[in-house]
Amino acid sequence: VFLFQLCAMWRSAMTSSLVFRQRGPVMRGGLEQVLLRRTQPSRAFHGALKLCNVKGTAQPVDEDVSPFTKLIEAMGFTGPLKYSKWKIKIAGLRMYTCCVERINYDEFFERCNLPDTLNSWFLVAQLHVWMSLVRMKQEGREGKYMCRYIVHSMWEDLEQRGKVMGIDSIPLKDSMRIMTENFYAAIFGYDEGILSDDRVLAAALWRNLFNRQCEAPRELELMVEYVRKQIQYLDSLNGEDLLLTGEVKWRPLLEENPQSILKIALPTYNDEGL
Repeated sequence: VFLFQLCAMWRSAMTSSLVFRQRGPVMRGGLEQVLLRRTQPSRAFHGALKLCNVKGTAQPVDEDVSPFTKLIEAMGFTGPLKYSKWKIKIAGLRMYTCCVERINYDEFFERCNLPDTLNSWFLVAQLHVWMSLVRMKQEGREGKYMCRYIVHSMWEDLEQRGKVMGIDSIPLKDSMRIMTENFYAAIFGYDEGILSDDRVLAAALWRNLFNRQCEAPRELELMVEYVRKQIQYLDSLNGEDLLLTGEVKWRPLLEENPQSILKIALPTYNDEGL
């Protein structure tokens, strides 16, 4: 029965593709055409001065995917990718490692007045994971596949840290469920903030990172500046290098000239992408 349904879906997809090629796209007019027009949201960079040594903001890659690939991905499977899946998984694990091992959490706790707890650690880590997801989603289907494994690695790591801290299984599962809900809510707020002005981004940081307990405007200003410059820095990195290595060297929380983009050292890897 499953094979019969699969053949029927494949025949329907091929028929639709053939009809589209013969007849061409249906023309629409008036308001309907305006509403269906694709628009690319622009991301505002931090600072008013235009930086000449930084590449423009990368846009999502439009790929020509075959009907069969669309079919199997609609069924929940992953189609053929440009690079090997296990290489992308390794790069995703490395990128997540960069989010947790290359961050000075003590500095964040001190500058942002956050308590030194597992929840505060998770809030800072999820902010960097979100920035990594924003960058990798611009790399087409390979980047989206890598995003899934970055998030998977985050939950695996969080569960292991909870077990090491001696948290019982039932309270740990409840905490993981709450953190999962908060994570996706935070992603929605951060996405809205990065596409809007600094006030919207500051509100998202106040709700998610500071847990609505920040009363110092300077702390919010510092984090808005930090997020803007990190997103700008990630956009300047080569997408293929990120897919093959996952190496990210985050810019420091405090620096003398946050407007500057440091010269990026190209990563090195062998012919197999490692």
